[in-house]
Amino acid sequence: MPGPVGPIRSVTVVGASLAGLAAVRALRAQGFAGPVTVVGAERHTPYDRPPLSKGYLAGTVPDEDLELTGPDDAALGVQWRLGCTAIGFDGPGRVVALDDGTELAADAVVLATGARARPLPGPVPGGVHTLRTLDDARALRADLATARRLVVIGAGFVGAEVASTAAGLGIGVDVVELAAVPLQRALGAEMGEVCGRLHEANGVRLHRGVGVERLLGSPRVTGVRLADGRELPADVVLAGIGAVPNTEWLAGSGLTLADGVVTDARGMTGLPGVVAVGDCANSHRDYTGGLLRLEHWTNALQQPTVAVAALLGTEHALPAHHTVPYFWSDQYGSRIQFAGHRAPDGRVRLVEGEPDGPGGFVAVFDDAAGEPVGVLGIDRPRPFGGWRRRLAARG
Repeated sequence: MPGPVGPIRSVTVVGASLAGLAAVRALRAQGFAGPVTVVGAERHTPYDRPPLSKGYLAGTVPDEDLELTGPDDAALGVQWRLGCTAIGFDGPGRVVALDDGTELAADAVVLATGARARPLPGPVPGGVHTLRTLDDARALRADLATARRLVVIGAGFVGAEVASTAAGLGIGVDVVELAAVPLQRALGAEMGEVCGRLHEANGVRLHRGVGVERLLGSPRVTGVRLADGRELPADVVLAGIGAVPNTEWLAGSGLTLADGVVTDARGMTGLPGVVAVGDCANSHRDYTGGLLRLEHWTNALQQPTVAVAALLGTEHALPAHHTVPYFWSDQYGSRIQFAGHRAPDGRVRLVEGEPDGPGGFVAVFDDAAGEPVGVLGIDRPRPFGGWRRRLAARG
């Protein structure tokens, strides 16, 4: 894919997110001294999202601990345009149109607009939430403060973490999952089943292989009717049914859009001087040999450094273990870690511990040829780290 045309004298970063902040820091660290403008649809400066479903939701993490910018970031010399939404993009001209009627032209543009929570279809009563932003977390936390029953729709990582947090607050929790096994796409049937048992072992009722027919109650939710006719009482409902990349505003820009902004392994798009990073980027991954959009903290932190180097024409290589996709999740007092990927035609084998035994376990995912391509660890950080490095050495 092409690089920038001519010298870069100014940069616009669209997205005041972790990925956007990481891009700004990388620009300065790699010697760019020109003006940088950061556009953010939210009015908040960049904040840490992982605690939103855990400590922040439980009230043990204060607002100030979410703040990602610190005293050193004042020296970045950034012009912040917060509370402004990008609504259009002239890709070849590198001009970003904002909802306040202004346009920002720059020599280079970093797209870091992230993703938004997928909503339930149709109108929803009060007490029904999604969780993606700080404002989402504040609204959900306020409702959970007086709730007795929570229904979580979707047993993905966000749904599981909220279920874990709510159960720890003494709230009765039901989790509804359309698939027969939670996390089956990421972890496969066997390991997805293990993660599903975490819910049941902690008093959370998991309803598998059933969809939601409709929400009950008006003007505020009182329950959820399942497709099999059962009704689950609820004071609060969380929809954790995935996320959608924020790329609609890029229609007609000249960029290739397919479940995000398509980029090469460095984050470069098909337009000179334009890169995409973080949750909105569907990037080629050398490790998997194909496109993959990662919605994980580590990718949002690391990918911008490589993309900025590509923009500026400098060289930057991440440490080997960072090239392997990685994520973690905290649920019911356990740390779940996964690196690499699961080959659909492969198999999984235990290498340490037992899934239902004390002290956690490590499982390795092999491809069809018997070569390890992924590793899952629950409460075994050191051996997990060793396998993660081993995967990187292979890659």
